[in-house]
Amino acid sequence: MASLIDAAKEFVTDAVASIEKPEASVTDVNVKRVKFGSVTYNAKVNVSNPYSTPIPIGEIRYILKSFGSVIVTGAIPDPGSLKGNGDTMLDVEINVPHSVLISLLKDIVTDWDIDYELQVNLVVDLPVIGEFSIPVTTSGQVKLPTVNNYFTKLEGYPRNVALVVVAGLVVVAVAWWWRPNVKA
Repeated sequence: MASLIDAAKEFVTDAVASIEKPEASVTDVNVKRVKFGSVTYNAKVNVSNPYSTPIPIGEIRYILKSFGSVIVTGAIPDPGSLKGNGDTMLDVEINVPHSVLISLLKDIVTDWDIDYELQVNLVVDLPVIGEFSIPVTTSGQVKLPTVNNYFTKLEGYPRNVALVVVAGLVVVAVAWWWRPNVKA
């Protein structure tokens, strides 16, 4: 009797594993907005739904890392549904406080970009299968605008983003250079 139950469990596990599931990929990560206390990055996540019916997304969880250190984590509850038989583009907004960006100053100064690893986990509820996670991991670089970009062509950066980023980095560099020399 136990072997019959084990065989049934194995059959169901194999059947569920062979069912086509939604797939996702991160297509782009860019600076969306710069505020006084934070920078907002926007990650575009494309999700393909093979089913004819829309699938509700329960939650989007994300982790943004740089040089192996976690910069920020978060979740977006109930972001909507995936279109049936098609692709859905999701915008995942990630708010990073300026205080965290200060720790990345070494990377920014060397190559004027931020190297990142982004982990996104979409949690959906599929009929028959139940709660299902779609993990997506990508890495890359977010290029920062230069002073030259600001005065010539901005290459896709809004003028206020370029000005605030450049001014903020100049202030941080000057503050670091003028820091008092503390002697023990």
